[in-house]
Amino acid sequence: MKKKKIPMRKCILSNEMYPKNDMIRVVINKDGQIFADASGKQQGRGAYVSKNVKLVEEAQQNETLERYFKSNAETLEPVYKEIIRLIYREEIPK
Repeated sequence: MKKKKIPMRKCILSNEMYPKNDMIRVVINKDGQIFADASGKQQGRGAYVSKNVKLVEEAQQNETLERYFKSNAETLEPVYKEIIRLIYREEIPK
């Protein structure tokens, strides 16, 4: 049986490659709105963030996403909160 290829994406916070399913996509659309895309199918320019709370908190302090999307901290504050919420939602056992 043929092995299925696992798509890999690079985390913009750690610069490491992870499987696409283990990442959260952050998208900027044509209107300039930036948001976390849980489905991974929204239109716009996207970047991938690994599901690691420590990396997200460090990125918030170092303003990594602000530099990547050329935006300010006030705009991306809800995005960081949404990423952390999505990470914890995935970790809750069902």
